[in-house]
Amino acid sequence: MEENRETEILQLFRDDEWMMTILATVQSLNLPDWWVCAGFVRSKVWDTLHHYKERTSLPDIDVIYYDTSCLDEKEEKRMEQMLNTLHPGEPWSVKNQARMHLANNVSPYSSSFDAISKFPETATALGVKMDDQDQLLLAAPHGVEDVLKMRVTPTPYFRESPERLKLYQDRVAKKAWNLQWGNVRIEEMCK
Repeated sequence: MEENRETEILQLFRDDEWMMTILATVQSLNLPDWWVCAGFVRSKVWDTLHHYKERTSLPDIDVIYYDTSCLDEKEEKRMEQMLNTLHPGEPWSVKNQARMHLANNVSPYSSSFDAISKFPETATALGVKMDDQDQLLLAAPHGVEDVLKMRVTPTPYFRESPERLKLYQDRVAKKAWNLQWGNVRIEEMCK
């Protein structure tokens, strides 16, 4: 059943010319272990479930990759510049997950998938990319049920500690997704 739901989500991307162009643009950089993730995926699903005719604008297009050979943040900025050259006018944000544990003050991630699994909310812990045969792949370490049920709840990683749970609460309060998407329900968590 879950596999069918993931296939339906991937079809949303196949049917969206702009999103396929974004994915092809990122693919052209040949980044190791890359994904376009978070709001790029979640917003498409929620816009569809709300029957929106217009795409909700994204504050950024989160591109992640995993490369232990170069942990210099300047390389990420160089990749953003390349994406801006290839597809200007988009809010590109590129982050090497092999370095992000330093910025987030956590244990190192083992891959981009591992990093996605430790995003704050299950409905945002999603990524999509194209493989070498241009087939779409979905990273959904916590499944797709929460994004499809429009339920915002912390990932197991963020449930583990009061400090991370507080970060989750502050983040969802700031994002106020239920104002943009009226059927979204935020799970409140006790500290």
